[in-house]
Amino acid sequence: MLLAAGAGRRMGGPKALIRDPAGTPWVVRTARMLGDAGCEPVLVMVGASRDEVLAELVGEPVVPVEVMGWREGMGASVRAGLQALEHYPGTVAALMVPVDVPGLNAAVVRRFLAASDPDVLDRAVYDGTPGHPVLLGRNHWPGIVATAVGDKGARTYLQAHPPREIECAELADGADVDTVEQLPPGHQRR
Repeated sequence: MLLAAGAGRRMGGPKALIRDPAGTPWVVRTARMLGDAGCEPVLVMVGASRDEVLAELVGEPVVPVEVMGWREGMGASVRAGLQALEHYPGTVAALMVPVDVPGLNAAVVRRFLAASDPDVLDRAVYDGTPGHPVLLGRNHWPGIVATAVGDKGARTYLQAHPPREIECAELADGADVDTVEQLPPGHQRR
């Protein structure tokens, strides 16, 4: 479940459309990485700059999910994604990944997918600092949907139900990139 619906106010534009050094938009790079790691289906939450983001995803093996209330914040994307996954009865867990973690890689995703079951609640940590992805077992979805509001996403639920922490610093850089000043070398806004 790729969270890519935000407007990127602090970035000055949608983070989904930032390009890596190869010129690939973050939304495409992350969706491909999720698919290559074994995520099925790859749902992409879209909202701000919807048409531009969808144009970048043409031909990619993803399922776009329009987040009507994207202005509310990450909570709307989390709710929309989990509600859309209800249509995939064989899905036992959802891997939640925001588009603004360019250092995330397939090795981290595969580590999480190996733990998929309906009761799982796992969160990546990088040198002990909480980050992404977060693996949400299907049995937790109703509680997450009920508490996901504003920019908190699943945070309220995770505070009440502490996830198992999975250290991933040896595999990737889990830093969220929120501002232009934080962009890795060679990455640029469109």
